[in-house]
Amino acid sequence: MAFSQGSAQGGGFILLLFTASLLVLMSEAETIVVGGSKGWSFGFNYTDWAIKNSPFYINDKLVFKYAAPSNTSSHNVYLLPNLWSYINCDFRKARIVADAKQGSGKGFEFVLKQWRPYYFACAVNNGVHCSQGQMKFFAIPWPRPHY
Repeated sequence: MAFSQGSAQGGGFILLLFTASLLVLMSEAETIVVGGSKGWSFGFNYTDWAIKNSPFYINDKLVFKYAAPSNTSSHNVYLLPNLWSYINCDFRKARIVADAKQGSGKGFEFVLKQWRPYYFACAVNNGVHCSQGQMKFFAIPWPRPHY
């Protein structure tokens, strides 16, 4: 089966158009610092912050910034598996996404890759930062609207 030169050029054009569309979609992603100027710190209400800063969109980057660990304080970021674990600050089946050292400096980036709930929390002091310090929030990224 032979292809004509026109159909090969047409296929190349479609590939170019598809690639350009992907680049536009990727470039629309935002980088959002969790907690804004407060960063990821004990005693800040991240649920309120998430409500005020939503909606989040697929491919947005959340940046967790926190001080390097010291004798008096440290933080981490866990991804909790479900709403029950989030409500109860239960880290038994959670997955660590940033340890105590990864949030210092430029911070740790987490990309919201899928349309699903992401439950984040700090597990320091056996979950005290989560349960008493309000260091938890969830985000459900939406597909980015195109106008």
